[in-house]
Amino acid sequence: MTTRRVLTVSAGALALLLSAPTAASAYPIVGAPELTQNPLYTVPALPSVACKAVKGTTKASTTAYLKKIVGCLNTAWGRRVKDFVPAELGIKDTYEHGPCFNGVTVSGSFATSCYRSVQVQLRSDWIKARSELPVLVEVTRAYAQFIQAQTGISEAWWALRYDGEEAEMNEQTHRFYQQADCLTGVSLRSLGRTARDWGPLLSAETPKEYDRFIPKWYGKPANRLAWFRAGYGSAKPGACNTWKAPSAKVA
Repeated sequence: MTTRRVLTVSAGALALLLSAPTAASAYPIVGAPELTQNPLYTVPALPSVACKAVKGTTKASTTAYLKKIVGCLNTAWGRRVKDFVPAELGIKDTYEHGPCFNGVTVSGSFATSCYRSVQVQLRSDWIKARSELPVLVEVTRAYAQFIQAQTGISEAWWALRYDGEEAEMNEQTHRFYQQADCLTGVSLRSLGRTARDWGPLLSAETPKEYDRFIPKWYGKPANRLAWFRAGYGSAKPGACNTWKAPSAKVA
C-alpha cells in the first residue's frame, strides 16, 4: 500500500445537479467515518453574519480587511462546529519555505490552511486589487481547509491508503479539494457575498506556480463549480459530503 504524496495548498462553467448517489463510486471510501459520516454534515445551515469588511488598496487596509474576514468566518462557524477553536491568521510579506512549509516559492500572494490556522503571504497584487471577490474566495477556501482540519477530515484524508492505484488517489484528492470548494460556498453565503459568475473566481487567485497541478488536485472546473453552488445555495455543510458522491461528480 502507498500513502498520498500530494502538496496541500490552497488555490485558489456548467453546473451539475448534485443529488444522492445513484451509482457506486469506482473507489468507495471504506472504514473512514470521519470522511463519510462526519458530524459536520449534520449541523444546521450557517447563520448570516454581518461582515462589512472593506478592502482598501494599502497594506494596512488590506491587512485589516483580512483580519475582519477571518474574524467573521470564526463567528459563523463557531456557532455550528462543536468544540470549535477559532482560526488564527498569520500574515507575512514572505514565507521563505513556501505555503505551509511545502518548499515551493510563490512569487505573489497566497492563502492556505496551515496547522489549523490560516496563512497569508501578502504582496502588492492583493494589496492593489480593487475588487475584493477574487481575494475573498481564495482566503475563504483556505478557511474551508481549516474547517476540514478542525473536524478531522484532513487527517482522515491523509490516512487513506491506496493499492498502487494512482487513479484512486487522484479521485480522493478531488473529493478533498471539491469539498473545500463546497464549504467555501457555504461560507460566502453566510457572509452575504454575491457574484454574477463564481466560476472564474474559483481559480482567479491560484498561485501561478501551481497551474500545472490544478486538474490533478481539483478535478474538472464544472464539478468544482457544482459543489461550490451546492454549498452556496444551501448554506449547509451537509451539502458538501463529496466522499459519498459517485465518481463522475468528483472527476
